[in-house]
Amino acid sequence: MLYTLWGKAQSWVSQQLVPDPPPAAPPGKLTEATNIILGWMKWGGLVGAVGALIAAGIMMAVGRRNRNNMAIEGAVSIPWVVAGLAVILGSASVVGFLLQ
Repeated sequence: MLYTLWGKAQSWVSQQLVPDPPPAAPPGKLTEATNIILGWMKWGGLVGAVGALIAAGIMMAVGRRNRNNMAIEGAVSIPWVVAGLAVILGSASVVGFLLQ
C-alpha cells in the first residue's frame, strides 16, 4: 500500500511544471565586475600554487641532510598542491558541466 501511494505521489510531482530557466547574467555592469573578481581569484590561486611548489622544493632541498622529516613533508605536499591546481583550473568546467 505504501509503495503504491509513493508511486502516485511521484507521478503527481513529475507532472507538475517546475520552471527551470537557464542562467542569465544580470543587467548592467555587474557581469563585468564579477568576471574581474573571478579572474583575480583564479590568478591568486595560481600564484599561491606556484609559491607552494617552490616552498615544497625548498623543504626537500634543505631537508636532504639530517632533516629527513622536512624533506618528507615537502615531498608529501606536492600531490596536494597539484590537486589544488586541478580544482582551481577545472572549477569553471565542473560547474558548467553540472549546470547542463
